Amino acid sequence: MLEFQNVSFTVDDDQGKKEILQNINLVFNEKQFIVITGPNGGGKSTLAKLIAGIEKPTSGKIFMDGEDITEMSITERAKKGIAFAFQQPVKFKGIQVLDLLRIASGKRLTAAQGCDYLSEVGLCARDYIGREVNASLSGGELKRIEIATVLARKSRFSVFDEPEAGIDLWSFQNLTRIFENMRNNISDSTILIISHQERILNIADEIIVLKNGTVVKQGSREEILPEIIGTDSAVDACAALRRTEVPENA
Repeated sequence: MLEFQNVSFTVDDDQGKKEILQNINLVFNEKQFIVITGPNGGGKSTLAKLIAGIEKPTSGKIFMDGEDITEMSITERAKKGIAFAFQQPVKFKGIQVLDLLRIASGKRLTAAQGCDYLSEVGLCARDYIGREVNASLSGGELKRIEIATVLARKSRFSVFDEPEAGIDLWSFQNLTRIFENMRNNISDSTILIISHQERILNIADEIIVLKNGTVVKQGSREEILPEIIGTDSAVDACAALRRTEVPENA
């Protein structure tokens, strides 16, 4: 279980101090698929970075299983089982996909074991296992490889910050299927996604709406989704991302 207690985050800008998050109190339970949504600029990505340790709260505390992790580094949190997937996956020139999976898992995975993880995210393993993680891969391919590394880590708390950013509709539909599979096979872990895409919201156990740095709605999908459909907190991906046609046999 991960908990925020009175967490605030403030930055300095040209006009002085700006409060991004204000007294956030949240509990993220195990075995849940949670989506945080809300208008742009509401503090969603900042909250995700606070969980990962990329940013530290200005005030308040963050606990994991009752232990105060507020001042822990990214590495320390990773060792405790917190994984973070960026909006734009990092590209590593010279590192092969198998190497990346081995680093993520902390084990000397065989090529066959690495292929298993790639298959879980819908990639033809033999076409990717030996490729470099660089600019030759599309945005959708990089997203799926990054998810494969999260699966390889067997993280207890996985955070995905707007995974649909920068990909086309075809890739997004594949991405949604992967998350549906992760949701259906969730064990003792927690999956937290920052997104305002309706298709991702529709597979959530719990939805949290963040606006102007505060939690304005929180509850089950059945409670919250009907209230936000058609707003900037729940966008139809088909309308927002339709730039390429999907093959009929998709």
